[in-house]
Parts: sequence; structure tokens; C-alpha cells
Amino acid sequence: MRMRNPKDKDEVLASCNFYLDENLFANNNPIHMEIGMGKGDFILNMALKFPNINFIGVEKYSSVACVAIKKIREYDIPNLKIMIIDACNLPEYLFGKIDTIYLNFSDPWPKARHEKRRLTHENYLKVYDNLFNNRCHIVMKTDNDDLFAFSRESIANYGYETIEESYDLHNTEIDNVMTEYERKFSSQGVKIKYLNVEKENKQ
Repeated sequence: MRMRNPKDKDEVLASCNFYLDENLFANNNPIHMEIGMGKGDFILNMALKFPNINFIGVEKYSSVACVAIKKIREYDIPNLKIMIIDACNLPEYLFGKIDTIYLNFSDPWPKARHEKRRLTHENYLKVYDNLFNNRCHIVMKTDNDDLFAFSRESIANYGYETIEESYDLHNTEIDNVMTEYERKFSSQGVKIKYLNVEKENKQ
């Protein structure tokens, strides 16, 4: 269910001063992107934890981005920008700029007829090819078993090689920054699935 528009949405969106612009970042540090940043917990804490990496949080829905903006603007973080945009349109602005893409708890679109909407479908993987600047690197987390199985197959068929994977992330030594959904699901005893993959970019 899509969240309702906050009453102050227009004011919050208009006052945001960390939208991505044509200047990107004032350095040559690697750029990592989260597609579907939700309420912003993950991308904010990653930017705080890794100041020598630039981060971009992407969110399709302005009502959701509004919540993230309120959270992020409490900090002065030079290595974090956001975009409110459909992922399919990202190459127009970020062609060949990205080092890593994070896909955290993406909508599973459980019905077979909707599989092309999944962010790990081949159609989206082709879009990501245009974003990466060298090697393609995707890190995915989900609570959904079916989406994880679909993603593993789709990504492997597209030529990615697995670096790390887990069906129970929180019982591994993998370094992990949690999302808001992840904390919720984990507290309910749901095991978090994790996939870290890469491939050569032939674009």
C-alpha cells in the first residue's frame, strides 16, 4: 500500500537542499546508489559510516521521499544526495557514473504477470548496465523467498558472478547496515536473504 502524502510534503520537497544536480559531488570518490531508498535509514547510515564514498538515494514516490528528506536534513552530510525519479530514467542523468547499486527489500511483485516490474528482472539489469562506470556490482537484500529465488536466477542468467550470498544474513560475518524494513522483519524472526554479485560491464 502506498503511503499517504504528508500534509507538509510540498514544503519539505521545496526546501530540500541535497537533491542531486548536474555537479554530482565535489570529489572523485566512488558513487554508490540505493534504488528504492524508502524512508532513508540505510542510505543515511551508509553515508555516515563511509564518508569517503558518495551515496545517492533514489525513490520513485515523493510521499516516501518526503519522510527520508526530513530524516536526512538533520545531518550535514556532503556525501549524500537524493533523486525522486523512476529507475528506468536514471541513465539520462547518471550514465557511467555508478560503482555499486543496492536493492533493499524491493517490491516482490509476486504475480507472474508482473515479473517484469521486479528490480532484478532482465529489463532493469539492462538499465543498470548504463549506470555502471566499470564493473557492474549489485548488492541485494530481501525477506521474500520467491523474489530471492527469482533474482538469483535472473542475475546469474544475465552474467553476474556471486561474491557472497546468504539465506540468513544476520547469522553471518557479513558487514551490514540495516534498513527500517529489515529491523521489522528480523524482530519477527524472518531470515534476511542477501546477494552480492558482479560482472564485467561491456557497455
